[in-house]
Amino acid sequence: MKTNIALTLVLGATMLAGGCATKKYVRNTASPIQAKVDQVGDQTNKNSASIEDSRKEIKAVDERAETGISAAKERAMTADNHAGEAMTKANEANGVATEARDLSHKNTSEIDSLRNVVANIDDYKPVAETAVQFGFNKDKLTPEAQEALDKLAADKGNMKRFVVAVEGFTDKTGSPDYNAALSQRRANAVVNYLVTKHDIPLFRIYMVGLGSQKPADEGRTRIARSKNRRVEVRIYSADQTMASSGSRSSSADAPTR
Repeated sequence: MKTNIALTLVLGATMLAGGCATKKYVRNTASPIQAKVDQVGDQTNKNSASIEDSRKEIKAVDERAETGISAAKERAMTADNHAGEAMTKANEANGVATEARDLSHKNTSEIDSLRNVVANIDDYKPVAETAVQFGFNKDKLTPEAQEALDKLAADKGNMKRFVVAVEGFTDKTGSPDYNAALSQRRANAVVNYLVTKHDIPLFRIYMVGLGSQKPADEGRTRIARSKNRRVEVRIYSADQTMASSGSRSSSADAPTR
């Protein structure tokens, strides 16, 4: 009986000792594996965070690239628009230059013709004249002034060789510089009317503003001053002189009997 109890105790102790040894072995064996697992988990977490950061950075780069592409497209469209506008303006400028060149050639031809005609200014004789009045400190044509200019233009008739002299004046009120400018504006008003309303070529008109010089009336009254606020217009023509010259030339060339 005692022997059985002792054997049981020995077996129990052996099993207990074996169980402790097994647990210790398992624990010693499992600890490095758990450490590796933990290390792998940490690395995985780090990799996941790195991947997320990379995704964010890639997204930011994509957004910047998209913004840059959009800006580049916008600049390209703007450049295309500017290029189109520049081309349009260039074509317009070319058209204006062509018109100006044609007009220049026309004016040059007309001026050359006029120079040939006025080579001898003594051939030009006064054929019509008028004086238009202006209000105090005014440079606008009155209806009466326009009527006088209309009559003068009608008197010109079909003249081919003519020039127009336009002289502006003021009274003596005001400074010389102011009066000179005012007389010039009055002369300009007359020239503009003759050019726009009666198609008189500008190159045939000689204009000057003389201020208070050459007064029409030396008096100091209101009426005298009003007479001095004027523009004098004269038409000179060489048609009659040239016609007379042509008649004389034809008579001289005619055969005698």
